[in-house]
Amino acid sequence: MRSALLNVMVQAARKAARRLQRDFGEVENLQVSMKGPADFVSNADRQAEDTLREELSRARPGYGFVLEERGEIKGTDPNHRWIIDPLDGTTNFLHGIPHFAISIGLQRDDMIVAGLIYNPVSDEMFTAERGRGAFLNDRRLRVAARRDLSQAVIACGIPHNGRGDHGQFREELARVQAKAAGIRRLGAAALDLAYVAAGRFDGFWERGLKPWDVAAGLLIIREAGGVVSDIDGREPLLTGNIVAANEPIHAELSRELKAAARRA
Repeated sequence: MRSALLNVMVQAARKAARRLQRDFGEVENLQVSMKGPADFVSNADRQAEDTLREELSRARPGYGFVLEERGEIKGTDPNHRWIIDPLDGTTNFLHGIPHFAISIGLQRDDMIVAGLIYNPVSDEMFTAERGRGAFLNDRRLRVAARRDLSQAVIACGIPHNGRGDHGQFREELARVQAKAAGIRRLGAAALDLAYVAAGRFDGFWERGLKPWDVAAGLLIIREAGGVVSDIDGREPLLTGNIVAANEPIHAELSRELKAAARRA
């Protein structure tokens, strides 16, 4: 049984998803503006964010927001805020690739206490509450049990046009590529984190992510028995540099990334 809090999050996500599903079938008609190099924002993105804000405000009227499109909106309750990406994987969405998600995290003081990641196309909803486990729809999640990087499939984010340190990423990729069984780049960090929680990926790393990319996913992974940190072992929500896996793969992957950073 879902808690009242998760029911609020699920209902908001499903309502926002209806517009995304409709627009995904007509991507060629979307009005698109440029927010920055290779970073597109569509009407669907903004409208999904508006729906999430309206629905969550109705259910929890005092809570603040951290929104990808509209920034921070303070609430009357200083202890709670929603951290939201209404459309993670926008470029996939605009190219007709059915791999994108709504991501909602709830922060209480300095702690993420609830998270939801929902792909409207596959109807896969990943959820977690602190101390209550992680779930895919109604199935309990556990991270993969593999213990050696040589047997692991690792997902990553690749810096692209105008973003990130390309030379540093190439050093990291070379180190991990030489050790891992496979590398994947699917273009939606929230879903990459959800897939680690589900055991589909054995690990994930990416630099330069934002709080709305990772807030929900880091809790879902931890509630599925995994480890999430930044590359130097700190809290990833603050730095945006993410390493996620089960404990042994996390340790090995972190070592390789730190070694690459020394060479970059």
